[in-house]
Amino acid sequence: MAAENLKDGDECKVIGGTHVGKSGKVRDINTSKTGHITITVVQENGERFKTLGKNVVVIPQVNP
Repeated sequence: MAAENLKDGDECKVIGGTHVGKSGKVRDINTSKTGHITITVVQENGERFKTLGKNVVVIPQVNP
């Protein structure tokens, strides 16, 4: 899924940048002055980190 389609609360996995391999929920979606999308990812253990939207993919939710 493209970074433009990210929504607050989406489950995501980082596929690029400093935090490769980490996953969590998308929070605080912002667009910088240069047009890049930045997000905060909150991991299950509560740890937070910022990354670019282009560095993540959304993990599809399985509906029961």
